[in-house]
Amino acid sequence: MINRRTLISLVTAATVLGSTGIAFAADKPYIAFICKGFQHQFWQAVKSGTEQAAKKFNVDVTFEGPDGEGAVDRQLDMLSAALAKHPAAIAIAAIDSQATVPLLQRAKDAGIKVIAFDSGVASDIPLTTASTDNLASAALAADKMAEKIGGEGKIAIVSFDQTSQTGIERRDGFVNQIKAKYPKIKIVDIQYGGGDHLQSAEITKTMLLAHPDLKGIFGTNEGAAIGVAIGKKEAHSNIVVIGYDSGAEQIADVKDGTIAGAITQNPVGIGFESVKAAVDAVNGKSLPKHIDTGFYWYDKTNIDDPKIAADLYN
Repeated sequence: MINRRTLISLVTAATVLGSTGIAFAADKPYIAFICKGFQHQFWQAVKSGTEQAAKKFNVDVTFEGPDGEGAVDRQLDMLSAALAKHPAAIAIAAIDSQATVPLLQRAKDAGIKVIAFDSGVASDIPLTTASTDNLASAALAADKMAEKIGGEGKIAIVSFDQTSQTGIERRDGFVNQIKAKYPKIKIVDIQYGGGDHLQSAEITKTMLLAHPDLKGIFGTNEGAAIGVAIGKKEAHSNIVVIGYDSGAEQIADVKDGTIAGAITQNPVGIGFESVKAAVDAVNGKSLPKHIDTGFYWYDKTNIDDPKIAADLYN
């Protein structure tokens, strides 16, 4: 029979269990990260940033996400499970900017610090959001599209979703810039492929059939951009493709000209800054409402620039 003193010792030694079943030391703050999904290399790069920061700031971090970026219910289950472990802080890249709010309110009520990363939440519960300026970066993508197609013609967008703040802002940043600056360019279609390569490729081929005079398509994340490139190749089209993010396939497509160029984020920086923000919050420090982690345009002419290459991931 286990006496009270032994039981307390066992509980103290076990402390908090992460999603992998690994026990964390009692003297280290535990931060739970939940991303949108693991099917893209982008999230692996973000995870790398969290691991670097965890070592620097002496904290324990878990990083998980659903298989696909459309799995809202699965992400909510993961968020609920993370809350049950009573972390010092929780960081969320919300698939649905509204669906996560009730659970995040529970976290706040329990004294758990809430940080958003990559994609914001439709609430002031997160103390900060570490992310790319999606409106500005998408506006730059629109400028590059206009430049590549000569300032006129029909274009389209293949986005990954219309529920996350990231998806909404990248779509709207692009659309608003085209409307404001390029009256001779018409956006004839906007479709959503869930960030899935194959689904985005099929959408692209359907767009090309419906609009034979289409001059360009903007793919708003890694999966969408690669899917558009696949659709372009399979349809033997010469449309201009503007992408977003990087990854091995997209980098290869930029180098061979299938994709004219793309916006790269700083995923390692997103992960690192999110951990740093969580640590600061746990230590009672005030945080800015947004931490801008930066972005760059890259194409064949600058892809090997050390400043650009540092933000590309394979």
